[in-house]
Amino acid sequence: MGPTESWERMYRSSDVSQLPWYTADLDPDIASGLGTHGPPTGRILDLGTGPGTHAVHLAKLGYIVTATDISRSAIARARSHAKSSGVTIDFRVDNILKSKLADAAFDAVVDRGMFHVLPPEARPGYVATVGRILRPEGLLHIKTFSNREPGDWGPYRLSPDELRSYFTEFFNLVTLEETVFQGVVKPPPRALFAAFRRRRRS
Repeated sequence: MGPTESWERMYRSSDVSQLPWYTADLDPDIASGLGTHGPPTGRILDLGTGPGTHAVHLAKLGYIVTATDISRSAIARARSHAKSSGVTIDFRVDNILKSKLADAAFDAVVDRGMFHVLPPEARPGYVATVGRILRPEGLLHIKTFSNREPGDWGPYRLSPDELRSYFTEFFNLVTLEETVFQGVVKPPPRALFAAFRRRRRS
């Protein structure tokens, strides 16, 4: 079973409120990153939107939101949530490794927990695509599991140096902090939160 099928099966059959990463609120690190580093307005991509809770919060803050997921069932659930919340969001089924999103389409990308599910060999493709779809000086706000989280369950763990190293070709590091990953799991797993700024294209 490939990644598309496994995510599709999970979102088709699961109570999303019980998924480990679920939170009804906007992640406080993402909220803080947007408040501190921006952008304060503009076009923003919620990458791997899942049930769409973050996309809805971003729309309520006034952003023009596009939200993508590899799972059609996730997008259907997210679209329903946006409708009941009274916000307009451009939902799309899209695979970041084969993305059909337009070049330089976004002022910011938010990734809460997508990058860290990719195997190492897929990560350069992710970075290249995010670099392509972000406008010059656009911001990537990204949250991953930290290598300080014990055990081997769940997503890949990354060290600060490892996370930074993947983005050096296209991005400047703005901030990188140790934090936790809010969700259903208690105590919350250790995490990294970083903001990267897309360098101007040569």
